[in-house]
Amino acid sequence: MAKKNAANVVGVKTKTTWKQAFKRDWQLYLLLLFPLIMVIVFSYGAYPGLRMAFMDYKPAKGYAGSEWVGMKTFIKIFKDADFMRALRNSVVFNLADLLVGFPMPIILALILNELRYPRFKKVSQTILYLPHFLSWAIIGSVAMTMFRPNSGLVNILLTNMGMISEGIPFLNEKWHWAITYLLIGVWQTMGWGTILYLAAITGINGELYEAAMIDGANRWKRMWHITLPGIKSTVVTLLILNLGRVMGSNLERLTALENSQVKDFQYQLAVYIYNKGIGAGKFSAATAVGLFQSLIGLILVLLSDKFAKKLGEDGLL
Repeated sequence: MAKKNAANVVGVKTKTTWKQAFKRDWQLYLLLLFPLIMVIVFSYGAYPGLRMAFMDYKPAKGYAGSEWVGMKTFIKIFKDADFMRALRNSVVFNLADLLVGFPMPIILALILNELRYPRFKKVSQTILYLPHFLSWAIIGSVAMTMFRPNSGLVNILLTNMGMISEGIPFLNEKWHWAITYLLIGVWQTMGWGTILYLAAITGINGELYEAAMIDGANRWKRMWHITLPGIKSTVVTLLILNLGRVMGSNLERLTALENSQVKDFQYQLAVYIYNKGIGAGKFSAATAVGLFQSLIGLILVLLSDKFAKKLGEDGLL
């Protein structure tokens, strides 16, 4: 009888009120308060400024004195040949970034997970994370030094090894620049991208690996049939988020690897917004392009999320 009563007591679920939750976890709420305020001020607080996209905004006149022009700013932008060139370059390079760069953190996480020597694994992870913390100014300076056609370290090594007879213009010819630009981006991001995948891998039940080993499954089969399915939801979620960035571009990355000979490929939406919008004082045009990027990104996220749910995945929303 006592056991039955104890079981009933254990089975009872009590609902925690928000006051009890706050009293119990007030330190966590306090830590969350500062980043929450930052997001509200710098993200949501900037939303009223989106009205500039529908105005002929003049800083001296402010919002009250500037003329409303409706969709004229958008029409003017879509007729601009420079905008279409920047849009094409942004979409092509971001899709290429996604195609080349997205699988690399997954592959790297799988490799790191298979390492059995803990100290070597930790050192490797630290080395691979380091590029993420370097600014693009540093990366660009190092890249320009290493990839010079005549005096760069890479070309000197390749020449001494007899692999090339003359220097390769890695950053001085647009097609070579495109490949170098993509590979440097992969190098800079792949180490940091492994963190979420390694965390997801640690959540996989170890008994599955033990059972597979008893059945004679080698490392490759365990990786293919256990590890990859175990992190599939994480892969899908991050893929949806990355698809939302297809319309974006990184101004720091573009300017760090900039030179006059690669303008055809280097001219992307971030550069367009800076030059035509902020640089030329056309704040309405810059806001309109930024709003256009955000809307297209939101649509891509919603569509990809819906598609993922149709395939049986949880999706993002």
